[in-house]
Amino acid sequence: MTPNENLFDLVEVSATKHIALVAHDSRKRDMIEWCSVHKDELNKHFLYGTGTTAKLITEALSLPIKGLKSGPLGGDQQLGSLIVDGEIDFMIFFWDPLSLHPHDPDVKALLRIATLYNIPIATNQSTADFLLTSSYMTTPYVKKVINFDYYIKRNI
Repeated sequence: MTPNENLFDLVEVSATKHIALVAHDSRKRDMIEWCSVHKDELNKHFLYGTGTTAKLITEALSLPIKGLKSGPLGGDQQLGSLIVDGEIDFMIFFWDPLSLHPHDPDVKALLRIATLYNIPIATNQSTADFLLTSSYMTTPYVKKVINFDYYIKRNI
């Protein structure tokens, strides 16, 4: 047994994905336009969204989205919890890197937890296009996730 053999668990992601949709205020229009272009594909999956983003997409496109709280009011943390619980397979987060956000620590925590749990993250349209058109979107996928029990005990 190698030292890292138990460091990772293998987790199967089903062919039907659970996708989080998040957009800062200045990027909401971009998110709606992107969702409009990809509506048929998105309609095949389970969608989650923070606050106003979920509401605007649902109103504009009639896509079914499980709405969470607004990001600054706890939606980022709700989404992080769903990621930890294995309920989100990847996230599309159109963020605005040029504006200050009062909930910036929450945004960084969300991006950190998504990275820690090895879910794909698209922070711009090009990456979102690549993810959504990947062959992995229509097939199961096995990903590695850190086995935190093993990780904690390895140095004890």
